[in-house]
This record gives sequence, C-alpha cells and structure tokens, in this order.
Amino acid sequence: MASAAARGAAARSPLLVHHHRRLPLVHPGGGGSLRVGGPGIGPGREGRRRARVGVRVFARYSQAQDFSTRLQDRVGELPKLVEDLLQTSISTGPRGAFRMAQGIQAVLGVGGEWLNDLSKTANTSAGIPTQMQLGLLSPLYLRRLFERMGATYIKLGQFVASAPTLFPAEYVEEFQKCFDQAPAVPYDVIESILREELQRPLDSVYEYIDPVPIASASIAQVHGARLKSSQKDVVIKVLKPGIEDTLVADLNFIYVVARVLEFLNPELQRTSLVGIVKDIKESMLEEVDFRKEAANIQVFEGYIDAMGFDRQAKAPFVYQHCSTKRVLTMERLYGVPLTDLDSIRSLVPDPELTLVTALNVWFGSLISCESFHADVHAGNLWLLRDGRIGFIDFGIVGRISPRTWAAMEVFLASFATEDYDAMATALSEMGATGNDININEFAKDLQKIFSSIQDLDTEIIVATARTPDATAVSANVVLDERQMNALFLDLVRVSESYGLKFPREFALLMKQLLYFDRYTRLLAPSMNMLRDERINISTNRQLRRTDRF
Repeated sequence: MASAAARGAAARSPLLVHHHRRLPLVHPGGGGSLRVGGPGIGPGREGRRRARVGVRVFARYSQAQDFSTRLQDRVGELPKLVEDLLQTSISTGPRGAFRMAQGIQAVLGVGGEWLNDLSKTANTSAGIPTQMQLGLLSPLYLRRLFERMGATYIKLGQFVASAPTLFPAEYVEEFQKCFDQAPAVPYDVIESILREELQRPLDSVYEYIDPVPIASASIAQVHGARLKSSQKDVVIKVLKPGIEDTLVADLNFIYVVARVLEFLNPELQRTSLVGIVKDIKESMLEEVDFRKEAANIQVFEGYIDAMGFDRQAKAPFVYQHCSTKRVLTMERLYGVPLTDLDSIRSLVPDPELTLVTALNVWFGSLISCESFHADVHAGNLWLLRDGRIGFIDFGIVGRISPRTWAAMEVFLASFATEDYDAMATALSEMGATGNDININEFAKDLQKIFSSIQDLDTEIIVATARTPDATAVSANVVLDERQMNALFLDLVRVSESYGLKFPREFALLMKQLLYFDRYTRLLAPSMNMLRDERINISTNRQLRRTDRF
C-alpha cells in the first residue's frame, strides 16, 4: 500500500500524474503511422491496455531513435575518442589488469557486506534503509569500497569530502569519514627505496634512521632520523612502493570512464566531468611527487622571510641533497598542536597572541604567497618550543585568484558584522553564473543558516597522559564535525538554489576558517577573529597589488 508521502509526491510530480490520466486511444493508421483518437479500438479495458502498450513502445522507440541520432552526430569525434583511449591504455601498462583483479575482489567484498546488511533488514517492517537502496553506489558502501581499493580511491574520497560544490551532500558527509591510515611497509623495503633514490650508502647521509615509522598513510611513510654531517634531527618521508603505478592505472581507468560517458551523453559535458577528472589526476600526481611539496615549502619560507615573519613562524627546512621525487628529508620540528592548551601555556604567557600570530601569517599567505596551506588541522599547525608557529605538511596547498579573494574578503567582513545583504552580494559575485539573483531573498536565507552557528556544540575534553616523570594534561576542542559540515553544506545548497556555483578554492578556504574557529574557541574564547584589529585581513588587498617576490 502506498505511503501518504508517496501519494503526495505523486500528486506533485507532473510525470507521475501523467500515468494516472486516461490515455488517448491509439491504433495503426494508413501508411504505417500511429494515429491518435480515431476509430478501430473500442473503449473497453482491452483496448485501453493495448493503447498503453502502444504508447510505451512508441516512447521507447523514440528514445532509441533520439539516442541513435545523438551517436550519429558524434561519429566524427569517434576517432579522437579511440585514439585517446588507446594512448591511455598504453600509458597504463600491465598494472591495469592487476588493479582490475583487485577491484573485482574489493567489489565482491563490499558487495558481501551489503548483502549481509540487507538480509538483516529483510524481515523488518521498516523496509530497506535509504542508505542501502542504491547498493554499492550508496554513500556508505561506496566509501567502504574506496577504502578497500587503497591509495587512489582514498585520496579521491578525500577530494569528494573537500568539494561540496561539486558532489551531492550525502556523499560529501559520508566521505568525511574516509580513513587514510595504512599498515606500515617493512623497514627493509623503505631502506631499499632510500638506497635506490639517494644512490649512495645511507650511513654516509644519516647518522641513524629509526626503523619504527612515526606515521604510515596510504601514499607515504615517515621515519625519524639524524643527519651525519650536521647532526640535525630530521624526518624522512618515503613514497610507498608501487604507489605511482597504481595511481596512474586507477586514474586512467577513471578518465576512460569519464570520456566514454561524455561521448555517449554530451549533456555531461556541461558538468565538465572530464575536466574534473583531469584536475583530480593532476592534483594526485603532484602529491606523489615530493619535489612539488619541497617547492611549496620553499615558496612559503620565501613568503615568511619577505614579510618579516621569520621570528613568528616557521616551515621545516628541506635538505635537498637527500631529497628526490620519492624521498623528502626535512628538518624535524618540535612543538605542540594548537589544541594542547596546557602545554601552550607552559611555552608562552598569552595563548591568544599565539593564535593572532597564526591567523596573521595564514591570512597573509592567501594573497602574498603563491599558494596557501590548505590543511591546517591540529596535526599540521603547532606552537614550537621557541614560541614560533610551525606550519607542517605542505602536500595539500591551495591557490586563490584575485577575483575570488576580493569576493571572499567582503564575505568575511560581512560575516563578522552580520551584514547578510553584503554577504549575499559577495557570494553571488564569487559563484556568478549569469543568472539574476534576488539578493534580498538570498540574504534572508543566509541569515537563517548563519544564525545557527552560535548553536554549534563545542566541548572541552581534558585528557591525562601519564609519563615516567610527570602527568601532562592537555585540553582539546572537540567540535561536532557533522554540525560544521551540515552548516557549510546548507550554504552550498541554498546558494545553488539561486544558480550559484562556487570554485573549489572557496570550499578549501572555508574548511581552514572552520579549523581556526575551533582554535579561537579554545585559545581566545572572547575574541572575534574576523573583527579583531590585531588580525590583518583587509590590508591584504594592498599586498595583492604588490608583487613581493
């Protein structure tokens, strides 16, 4: 029996209403044509049934004709498609077949999980849960599949999570949970990679290397070490074996699927599907080339020096003589995350000034630096032992255009003053698509969204960690991630209802601002980071006009 909701939906949908209307009578006319409404088929039940069958057959025939016509129109593009697919297949090599086998195994594994979960709901009155109705394409099971498929798909999942302007909200929310932690590669394998990359005995470069990794993720593994020449403590980031080939094979497969889909359905070109895949591919391949990360660090160091921030902030020094495409040797920084309140108080007299410094350095980098740090979570933003702010891990950086920043600057100012008309104007300029926007209505919707930010739950949790010498107490801010994600997704959803489409850099910026909002709640709860006179946001407009380096 249909539910009330389903009946209501049917009443509202013109497509569903059509099926409840009495269809006109149809019968074959002269010359093989279909003639509507003439004599020949009586008004009885059998006649109406045959009429409906005729309409469905005609509709399907028309759709097939339409699809066939679209393909014929694109025949001229077929040679280019075939050439593109062949070149992609050649560049993939034999690794593609191996990854195909792994993919089948992953699909079977997650498919088994879905069937098992489905069997548990089969005998319940509630029916199949929404998250299971799409099978392996539902957000939950697709995330599990991505995690089983390894590095490429984990990174792809993280891209989905960071791009709510490109992907449906349900997928963005689910992929926030994408877990990037992998078993450690045995040290003898890491040692072999280091020898191959550095082309000299390791004991001529390093005094020692700790065989136990500091961290192990899907793409790289990090070990502590000490340099032989300078006796400096360093960390060595090593690309895991086979990752490059796996990435190329996986990304080529995704590219092929996107190209074929766009060829079969030209309307997908409006969504820039192939363009999005190319951007993902370029971003991921940059992440496995540690020369890019080294360059990002050096650019940021140049910004710090040029702006006179060298006594306030620091990025790890890169040792070029023992760094390559697959190995990155960096200065080891010692400090505490910006969420470790008790330790911060032991290092500096005023934690609030620490936060002001971090904000000024980061805001300045948005415009005055070629790229900005786009992952300032607590693991990557530290207070160092010497009182400076340490920016760590430049694998993910963002680049913002002057046009986007100009709108973003107005957005931040209007957010601080709760001027929703100005905020609506700024967002409409940033995501402009040529549509006429009702600024007043948009402003009212924005006010509804942002009035809820004060209701976000922030909880201070005190964790006690015992050591042989003392008891260290650290306070950490735990902010309900789902509430923050829901807030941002509401902003995107409402904006898209007005025809706006934001650049991905806007999502990256907003994510970092949410991180800083957490730090503010812990280190300076009475401070408004967007209105405080000590924090330079608006002056960055002048810096943008001056090419500092």
